[in-house]
Amino acid sequence: MFGGHIIFGTLLVGSLCLSLVSTDTCPSGGMPGFPGIPGFPGRDGREGMKGDKGYTGIPLKPDETRKKGEKGEPGTRGISGKRGPQGDFGIMGPPGSLGVPGEPGNLDASRSHLQSAFSVARSTRAHPESNSLIRFSRVITDINKDFSTTEYKFVCKIPGTYYFVFHASSTEKHLCVNLIHDEKKLAVFCDHMQKGNQQVSSGGLAVYLKENEKVWLTTGTYNGLFAEGEKADSVFSGFLIHAHTHTK
Repeated sequence: MFGGHIIFGTLLVGSLCLSLVSTDTCPSGGMPGFPGIPGFPGRDGREGMKGDKGYTGIPLKPDETRKKGEKGEPGTRGISGKRGPQGDFGIMGPPGSLGVPGEPGNLDASRSHLQSAFSVARSTRAHPESNSLIRFSRVITDINKDFSTTEYKFVCKIPGTYYFVFHASSTEKHLCVNLIHDEKKLAVFCDHMQKGNQQVSSGGLAVYLKENEKVWLTTGTYNGLFAEGEKADSVFSGFLIHAHTHTK
């Protein structure tokens, strides 16, 4: 726009000079023209490329964050800490599978685990004969089949120390009971009755036995022993206290 004004002004001055020359009044050189009017500011240029990210600056204070370095190598393993408290017990797991059967045991090595015990009773109200074997025909307990119901005697299968005891009901007559070990009388227990009374006598003894030795009971001169169903019993019992593994 201003450029058009400038050209127009130059043409106007030139025409004026030509007119003055023709009248001999125009000087030999023209006068400089006035400066033109400044133009409008140009448009902004295109946006430039983004520069690289700069480094983190040095903190102004010692406690401020500094530039993070690269990850270092793992350090050496430290000393193990103290053992913590024991945790709670977990839930019991399911039963395991059945194991393989073991080898048969050694009888001599397991004698301390063997047992022997018996209890036998009379089943008759009739008194036994004086100075005779007392027959106990009713077996209550015999875990090792040691009491012979044909001989009415205990037959030792496991050498060791046994305890024998009897509980005898008596009535009307006095009673004496003998504890016999292989034809040897070990103890005599007597009970003298009051007329018309009924009572129970008992006695016991520890006996050491070897294999196949026998123990039984006999009456003495007095034979008031009897049994009467649920009203009275006469019982002979014995059991192993300690097995002897090196003696037969």
